[in-house]
Amino acid sequence: MKQRIQPVPDSDAEASLDALAAVLAALPSAADVRAFLEDLCTPAELEAMSDRWKVVPLIAEGVPYREIHDRTLVSVTTIGRVARTLERGTGGYGRALDTLTRPVDAH
Repeated sequence: MKQRIQPVPDSDAEASLDALAAVLAALPSAADVRAFLEDLCTPAELEAMSDRWKVVPLIAEGVPYREIHDRTLVSVTTIGRVARTLERGTGGYGRALDTLTRPVDAH
């Protein structure tokens, strides 16, 4: 993580993260979110986030780490970190998975 000469107060960091989350939630399409992320992040940051998300469903399905690595080429270390976060994080991965697997209401 970037080191600052003077640390940002926690309240400012929280407000900034809340603002980022709000703009992502407000974008109307996946294409808009992708364009925003491509402007916001470096290619390495996008690759790291994509790798993490790529392994989430496989971990949730109970696929062994070595098999996940063989299928995705994501490092076993990253897979382990994602698994710990999926198990003990704030629940974001789980909510995202639920959103993608939830049946669409037929109106």
